[in-house]
This record gives sequence, structure tokens and C-alpha cells, in this order.
Amino acid sequence: MDILFLLIPLSVVLVFCILGGLWWAIQRGQFEDIEAEGERILRE
Repeated sequence: MDILFLLIPLSVVLVFCILGGLWWAIQRGQFEDIEAEGERILRE
């Protein structure tokens, strides 16, 4: 039972880190044009 006092806050922190990374990637335009990057690799 004592381990839950450690694991629950750590999991909440991990979720916030993942959401922060996703928000950062969306704001920086990482998901704007996914198709073009695959085509660019094939053209080079």
C-alpha cells in the first residue's frame, strides 16, 4: 500500500510530461504536413 503513495504521483507527473511534449510538438508544427515528408524522402 505504501508504494501507491509513490507510484500515483509519479504516474501523474509522467502523464503531464507526455501531454506537455505533445502540446509542444503540435505548437511547433510537427504534425502539419506528414504526407510531404514521406514523399520528400522518396524524391531525394
